[in-house]
Amino acid sequence: MIEKSIYKTYKKELYSPFVRAVKEFEMIKENDRVAVCISGGKDSFLLALLMKNFQKYSGTKFEVEYILMNPGYSKEDFDKTVTNAALLDIKINTFDTTIFDIVKDKDNPCYLCAKQRRGHLYAFAKSLNCNKIALGHHYDDVIGTIMLNLFYNGSYQSMMPKLRSKNFDNMELIRPLYFVRERDIIRWANYNNLNFIACGGCPLSKMQNKSMRLKVKEMLNDLEKENQFIIKNIFNSAQNVYLDSVIKHKRNGKVTHFLDEYS
Repeated sequence: MIEKSIYKTYKKELYSPFVRAVKEFEMIKENDRVAVCISGGKDSFLLALLMKNFQKYSGTKFEVEYILMNPGYSKEDFDKTVTNAALLDIKINTFDTTIFDIVKDKDNPCYLCAKQRRGHLYAFAKSLNCNKIALGHHYDDVIGTIMLNLFYNGSYQSMMPKLRSKNFDNMELIRPLYFVRERDIIRWANYNNLNFIACGGCPLSKMQNKSMRLKVKEMLNDLEKENQFIIKNIFNSAQNVYLDSVIKHKRNGKVTHFLDEYS
């Protein structure tokens, strides 16, 4: 019933935008072997269920592996994640790392954690003969990334729907939840009385002040209450960039200035 609710109760909010992203950005092709990365949170578990169904009924021949990295979870969080995987009938491959211990004393632990996670996930997926990893980043993560880069990096950069790995040959990252709103994932989880771990089970999140991403998220929630189109407009801005009105832009490491073509 949990799985069926995705395609019946929440088809418009979850399944349809998932399929749209997979097809629009050509994320999955014939004979792909995709490693779906389980973090223990609501997003990655929803992604796993969507991928399982898509594999059965899409008509595209591809294989799926479900992988769970343990970066240093508490026993309670790890056991909860394994229990949820069994509940949702997801057969997971697990492996251990010491990422939490490595990053706990660093200045920017969240950034380093994400970077190290990605490397370990690529490596383990490749050992399973996969050519792609699928992550559970959703629509609101895309918005957050755009705003974080504007506010804290002084640059305009979006979270891309798919990326080729720079460090692992013939490996690619895909984000099939690209068009799925987080609020709809929460509604689905609550509807089914599901309880997942938060923020990848990171123990550091309890000791730190609000992260920059969380602060931006709260700000955007307030703005959306005043104007329902705010979030959609930010998302669409990444597809409506007018280079004629940009002073400088960078592509493949090459910087182009508007004065280069002004005359």
